[in-house]
Amino acid sequence: MDTQLTGTDRAHLMRALELAERGRGRVSPNPLVGAVIVRDGAVVGEGFHAELGELHAERAALADCAGRGEDPRGATMYVTLEPCAHHGRQPPCVDAILEAGISRVVIASEDPSEKAAGRGPGMLRDGEVEVEFAAGEEATAARLLNQPFRKHARTGLPLVTLKLAMSLDGQTETAPGDSPWISGPESQQLVHRWRAESDAIAVGIGTVLADDPLLTARPAASGALLPPIGDEKRTGSDLRQPLRVVFDRQARLPLDSQLLQTLDVSPVVVVVSQHADAQHADALRDAGAEILVADDIEAALSDLGRRGITSLFLEGGRTLASAFLGSLAVDASRTFIAPVLLGENPSRAGGTAAGAPHNGGRGKAASEHMGEGRRDRTRAPSPPQAKNPASGRGAPGPALHHTVEEIGEDVLITARFKEW
Repeated sequence: MDTQLTGTDRAHLMRALELAERGRGRVSPNPLVGAVIVRDGAVVGEGFHAELGELHAERAALADCAGRGEDPRGATMYVTLEPCAHHGRQPPCVDAILEAGISRVVIASEDPSEKAAGRGPGMLRDGEVEVEFAAGEEATAARLLNQPFRKHARTGLPLVTLKLAMSLDGQTETAPGDSPWISGPESQQLVHRWRAESDAIAVGIGTVLADDPLLTARPAASGALLPPIGDEKRTGSDLRQPLRVVFDRQARLPLDSQLLQTLDVSPVVVVVSQHADAQHADALRDAGAEILVADDIEAALSDLGRRGITSLFLEGGRTLASAFLGSLAVDASRTFIAPVLLGENPSRAGGTAAGAPHNGGRGKAASEHMGEGRRDRTRAPSPPQAKNPASGRGAPGPALHHTVEEIGEDVLITARFKEW
C-alpha cells in the first residue's frame, strides 16, 4: 500500500531522485534509479545506476556504505524504483538488501515490467523487511523520471518526443542558403544533450536530402559545458550516440550521405515501404545500413521497440512530424519559439533592419558546429484531436502538463500528453 511518509522520509527520497538523474543518457534500456541508506538519522551510503551493465543503485549504495566503513544492518534504504528480484546484467538487488540486514525499504515507484511487478517487495517482506511505497509528489516524480522505461515495459513501444523550433510568425524552417537553425546556441546545445539521452533519433528523407545531416550528439563549441544533468557538469566528450533512423519509403537515401559515411560513429536504420525499390534497398544494406520494412508508424515503432529502443527523439521534417501526430504516436513535445520572423521580410523581434539574415543574425559558426535541418519555410504541423487515450500510441489531445522556460533568447515549451 502507498504510505504517507514523514518529512525526513520524503527528503531522503528526493535525494535518491537527484542521484538517479546522474545516470541519464547512460543506462538505457535500464531505468534511472537512485538509492540512499540511512541509519540512526545519518546517511551512511548513496548510489545510483551509473552505466549499463554496472552496479544497480541499491548495490552501489551498499558499496558506498562499505567504503565509508559503515554497517547497514538495521538501516533504512530509500530507493526510487522497486528493487529487482531477477538476474540480468547484474544479480538481484533484493538478495543484496537481505544479506546486508536492511530493516526497512521505502520505494518511490513500482516497476511495471513483467519480470518485476512486485516480486522484489514481496521477497523483502518474506524476509521480514518492512516495505513502504511512497505516495504523492515523490511517487509522481519517480514515475516521470522513467517514462521511456515505463512505456516500453507496458506497451513494447518507445516513448516518442517531438522537437520543434519555430519563429514568432509560425515558421518551422528557414530559407535556402540560411542557417537551418531557428533557435539560438543555448537551445542547440540542449538539443544535443537530448540526442545523447535518447536511444534513437528519427528524421524524414526530405531532411536528409536537403541537409545531409550527421544526426549525432556533439559537444558544445570551444569546450563550453553542456547544460548540467543534476549537479554534474559535462563537456560533451562522453556523449552517447543515438541510433539514427531515417523514414524513407522509397529507399532514396544517397549512398554518399554523411549518415552512411559515419557508421563507425552510430548505426543507421532506414525505414522503407514494402513497395520500395528492391535494388535501392539492397544497395543501402550493402553500404552498411539496416533496412526496416514497415508501412506505417505503429509497425515501425513496434520493430524499434523489439530492438530495445525505449526512447525516440523525433527531429527534422514537417511531413514526418505530421505523420506521427496524425497517428497519435507522440507522447511529449519540446518546442522552441525564437524571437525571429521568417516571412517575406524576416527580422529579429524588436526591429532588426530590413535585409538582415533569415536566421536572425545567429552566427554561421554555430550553424556549422551544431546544425542540420530542413530549409523549406513551412508552418508548424497542428496536433490532432483526441481519439483513443488508452491506445498507448501517443498524444491524446491537450497536454496533461506543460512548462514554459527561457533558454537563452528562446522560449521552450515542454508538454507531456500521456503519463505511463
